[in-house]
Amino acid sequence: MTDAPAIELRGISKAFGPVQANKDIAMSVARGTIHGIVGENGAGKSTLMSILYGFYKADRGEIFINGKATAIPDSQAAIRAGIGMVHQHFKLVENFTVVENVILGAEDGAMLRPSIAKARRLLTELSEEYGLKVDPDAIIEDLSVGHQQRVEILKQLYRHADILILDEPTGVLTPSEADQLFRILERLRAEGKTIILITHKLREIMEITDTVSVMRRGEMTNTVKTADTSPAALAEMMVGRKVLLQVDKTQAQPGEVVLSVRDLRVTRGGVTRLKGVSFDIRRGEILGIAGVAGNGQTELLEVLGGMIAASGGSVSLFGQPLDITGTAANGQTRRARGIGHVPEDRQTEGLIMPFEAWENVAFGYHFDPKYNSGPLMDNAAIRADCADKMARYDVRPPNPRLPARNFSGGNQQKIVVAREMDRAPDLLLVGQPTRGVDIGAIEFIHKQIIALRDQGKAILLVSVELDEIMGLSDRIAVMFDGQIMGERLPQETDQNALGLLMAGVTEGAA
Repeated sequence: MTDAPAIELRGISKAFGPVQANKDIAMSVARGTIHGIVGENGAGKSTLMSILYGFYKADRGEIFINGKATAIPDSQAAIRAGIGMVHQHFKLVENFTVVENVILGAEDGAMLRPSIAKARRLLTELSEEYGLKVDPDAIIEDLSVGHQQRVEILKQLYRHADILILDEPTGVLTPSEADQLFRILERLRAEGKTIILITHKLREIMEITDTVSVMRRGEMTNTVKTADTSPAALAEMMVGRKVLLQVDKTQAQPGEVVLSVRDLRVTRGGVTRLKGVSFDIRRGEILGIAGVAGNGQTELLEVLGGMIAASGGSVSLFGQPLDITGTAANGQTRRARGIGHVPEDRQTEGLIMPFEAWENVAFGYHFDPKYNSGPLMDNAAIRADCADKMARYDVRPPNPRLPARNFSGGNQQKIVVAREMDRAPDLLLVGQPTRGVDIGAIEFIHKQIIALRDQGKAILLVSVELDEIMGLSDRIAVMFDGQIMGERLPQETDQNALGLLMAGVTEGAA
């Protein structure tokens, strides 16, 4: 059956208790194509792909691979069927080498040395064939996020995958790393591989896919050729209404200085991460920090958020010193002083994944009088507050008793955003606010940030998304190698000029 699609799904349904994650889904993916799947957070995209990869078993429905009915009860069956999956949060052992991660679970026998020798040889061949250059003996934790993703792709190719599923592959990549990934995907397609791409980024869909399917509330609502659609049309199909793709805001009206940072320095693991950073943020303005990930933005947020210690410099809030020693009580002290913090990594810093949503909503604010009844915490009040926040921030499913790990990545982000932004802090520290978030939720989160600014709050925004930085910021500071290379007004610059500063090239050098 040479003309058969690489994948055909018929009548796939899956429920988790009362929640119908997938409902009677039909989908066909042609061989040697890149097929996009878009939809809001909680639309059922990842559940559907988890069924295809054997993580979940469908309640009913059939899967056909290359025209042949195929049972996929587990991921080993998916691998045997030629399916590989690169997850949004990588499944790598950080203190293992690249080659050790690649053979993990696919060893040839008890003797590892021959397996490693064979894998190193094959990795070299695959790296050259698909442009996935990576050192086989490098330790995973020493690699950039972009190179870790290459290891995940190599791992699937090593297992002879002909069908690759990528779940939000650019969520943790810089723009340049994303461009490199697209070139790799184009090469894989040219070699006859079939790729399914789950992403919220409509620009990526338009740039790289051949066909795109739209999911909404567990159902497959539309499949179109990418050349026959547009970002605005896809956004409307996803959300069921017209979506504002540009940030709508008025001119900022800056007031008094809220946050003042002077000569801030951070040393971590013997390496200087911040090298004398200074800036001010005033009431009623958003200062955007642009830069390639790993140039000190994370350390800046963590020091200001009280998570790590600075090695020098000073920080003041409304003219009063702010503790930068990184002591355990700092986070709580900062909240009491009117600082909210949406951290960059929601899963390791923003949430405790096994804990339920209502418990996560109370973290850092458990001293709030409305959460307490005498000496005890009022759990019923916290759950009621969580339900209210879930309704207003459109968290799906709106169940305060569901563990954080059971929400999609975008809905996890909404829980953190609701907790930190709903209290209208005087200063909001926000890192990667829309990472892994769907187009409708991006619009909503952006509106909340602008609304805080218009209430006279000060906002420090860190994002690797230049579109987001340009759209939200009133001033843009660019970081490179732990220093601020320059400051620009968004209306007086462009992405090319910012890109040069992000690469450490000043105007004089250029």
